[in-house]
Amino acid sequence: MDLLQPLVIFFAEHGYLAVFVALLLCGFGLPLPEDITLIAGGIITGLGYGNAHGMVGVTLAGVLIGDASMFLLGHHYGPRILKWRLIAWLLPPARYAAVQRQFERYGNRLMFIARFLPGMRTAVFVTAGATHRVGFLRFLLLDGLAALISVPLWVYLGYLGAYRRAWLMAWIHRGQSSLWILSGVAAVVVLGLWWRHRRRQACRTAGCD
Repeated sequence: MDLLQPLVIFFAEHGYLAVFVALLLCGFGLPLPEDITLIAGGIITGLGYGNAHGMVGVTLAGVLIGDASMFLLGHHYGPRILKWRLIAWLLPPARYAAVQRQFERYGNRLMFIARFLPGMRTAVFVTAGATHRVGFLRFLLLDGLAALISVPLWVYLGYLGAYRRAWLMAWIHRGQSSLWILSGVAAVVVLGLWWRHRRRQACRTAGCD
């Protein structure tokens, strides 16, 4: 939370572009909390330095372009990207193996879950691209659905708490818990739809009436 006030000041001085670039850097693995960046973007709109709905659009673009860039770099360069200094720092061999194990457990659904795992997003997206475990359009769909939950929540929370910092701090903690609940509900829905689709396919193959 110590970063919140400096980010608010910086974003208020430089506007939407600063928020957009900061979120791109978050996607590239910069050790800057994405959630706090989104909240700071929301706060400046509550203080009158922008429009909250416009900020949601800007932040969604920054988040998705950053995520997609890491996925596409991994997809283009494959395992060779692990030799890059920054990627090697973000994704050492042990962590790369751990992310692969998570893919074995959750499959492509990990693309959705990763958005709610601070510190894991970049590693998951690079690994997904490098191992060609998921196509780009499916990646974008799953990551985009998760972003549509998390990004507006943090931005509007910052907007509503611009002048009520104690209230905001309390709701940040509640919001983090709420995101886990929402992601769990969404994951259950996705799993249900996937199971229903697989069941229909099996039924067609077996010649069910």
